[in-house]
Amino acid sequence: MVRKISLTVNGYRKTVEVKDNELLIDVLRDKLKIKGVKAACWRGECGLCTVLLNGEPVKSCLVLAVEVDGSEIVTVEGLSRDGELTPIQKAFIEHGALQCGFCTPAFVLASHQLLLENPNPTEEEIKEKLSGILCRCGTYYEIIEAIKSASKFYQKK
Repeated sequence: MVRKISLTVNGYRKTVEVKDNELLIDVLRDKLKIKGVKAACWRGECGLCTVLLNGEPVKSCLVLAVEVDGSEIVTVEGLSRDGELTPIQKAFIEHGALQCGFCTPAFVLASHQLLLENPNPTEEEIKEKLSGILCRCGTYYEIIEAIKSASKFYQKK
């Protein structure tokens, strides 16, 4: 069965037709052409397809599109405003918290949400929050350092 759903993606209201078994990742990438959401395992193991769904990091390959009708979705493309990078995006660049960059959107989104919820996380809290996202290049140390560095900007809010 095909049905229309409405959702807000990166601040813009969108209406799309989806099948009952269509995944959110496929709607975002194929129908809405949002390529910052990375497709890798389609089993929820790697976390590279992470988006913020109503303010919570979720693996979009495990979410049916029909389940998000009326929801708000933020992808990495929706973080910056007027071309200005967020503190966490800047920190990832400054600390070299990326190599190939394939995992970077998921880590940036999850890190941003972590710092909104907990602007002064411990290293253990950072590791726990990011535990569902894999980086094949092994930039975990740099990612943690970037989060620690960016935390001072989130503490001011």
